[in-house]
Amino acid sequence: MAREIVLDTETTGFEPSMGHRMVEIACLEIDDFVPTGRSFHTYIDPCRDMPPDAERVHGLSAAFLKGKPRFEHPDVVEAFLDFVGDAPLIAHNAGFDRNFINHELSVIDRAPLHEARWVDTLALARVRFPGMHNSLDALCKRFKISLSEREKHGALVDAKLLAAVYLELKGGRERRLELTTAAMVTAVAAATRNAYGVRPRPLEPLSTEEERQIHASFIRDVVKSDELWKKHGL
Repeated sequence: MAREIVLDTETTGFEPSMGHRMVEIACLEIDDFVPTGRSFHTYIDPCRDMPPDAERVHGLSAAFLKGKPRFEHPDVVEAFLDFVGDAPLIAHNAGFDRNFINHELSVIDRAPLHEARWVDTLALARVRFPGMHNSLDALCKRFKISLSEREKHGALVDAKLLAAVYLELKGGRERRLELTTAAMVTAVAAATRNAYGVRPRPLEPLSTEEERQIHASFIRDVVKSDELWKKHGL
């Protein structure tokens, strides 16, 4: 099973070493590039103020976040680590999310999520679209993925959008066509499979002996010729 986790975070700023903290994290499980419906999402109390510039991006105020569980609470860190397990982690500009998550883990003496586990969709996009603008918004517009749900940046909405973008970056419509073609081949094979054995030749007659005698009399007395019937072995 090709299990992967699409992940996004929201924070108070850009650099954890300057005292910025994570305030929201969302994860979606995908299997062979198809969302399974399983997800993890939580808000986090950063125990600090919310800079106005950050609040304008994601709309999360310090008042809203106050009283939410801290990262070290089992409902956050343990639930998050249990959910991601050892699956690869898909993120856009993955270094940003990785730095914040690993900083929060280091604060509570937990092992980091190593770089080898992370897949950066921004790097994938730059290879496919060199020299182009490859933000998540730009990729959604390029792939005609609806942004109607998104009023502000939110980890859960962005994770859903990223999952759709990741599918397109990994093959998109061509991959869906492959899956559809495989399903059609399987369906045709099942439909054409002979489940009833070899058809008998000639087929068993459906008429009774009495009906056949009446028919023979009709041919002899009315038609007065049986050449056509003998030609076809009737």
